[in-house]
Amino acid sequence: MERLFKNQNKYHFILASASPRRQDLLSRTGLVFDVIPSHVEEVYRNHLTPVAYVLENARKKAIAIAEENPLSIIVSADTIVVYNDEILEKPADKAHARSLLQNLSGNTHTVYTGFGIMHYALHKHLFDYEKTNVTFRKLSDEMIEWYLNTDEPYDKAGAYGAQGKGALLIERVDGCYFNVVGLPLSKFFFRLNEFIL
Repeated sequence: MERLFKNQNKYHFILASASPRRQDLLSRTGLVFDVIPSHVEEVYRNHLTPVAYVLENARKKAIAIAEENPLSIIVSADTIVVYNDEILEKPADKAHARSLLQNLSGNTHTVYTGFGIMHYALHKHLFDYEKTNVTFRKLSDEMIEWYLNTDEPYDKAGAYGAQGKGALLIERVDGCYFNVVGLPLSKFFFRLNEFIL
């Protein structure tokens, strides 16, 4: 890992994501990178497992940016929330967000993040994933309405953000916390270190 950070000026990294959470997480580690959002449409197909779905989305996002930046190392990711075998993505509106939070209240759900590392010119790529179980407190209607009136639920899978006010909804996290925010940092950097060797 020390070699990666010591020699990172040899590489040009691009994060293919508009997520400010992923940008913040990567910035905190000291990795230097540019941001070029992929804007790839995420369309769920019924036969895909949650793991296959996040890996497919990470792959599509990486390819979209790698083709235009073949000499760069592209980092991509996709995060979903799964409860009762149903994928809960970003809420369409306030009513949808309310329904999602009511379903998650007092229950345990799973957060999956698929991530990709790709160098197009070298025909080199790596994709992996992490999953984390998150248990919500039993939420009162008042608590849900309070949270809905913040700006947090509407651009996040499952209608909550663990890194902000949404932390107050959570009773327990079993697994990588950073995975819930949007990128499993330790696993990602372990695989990135393998990738550049």
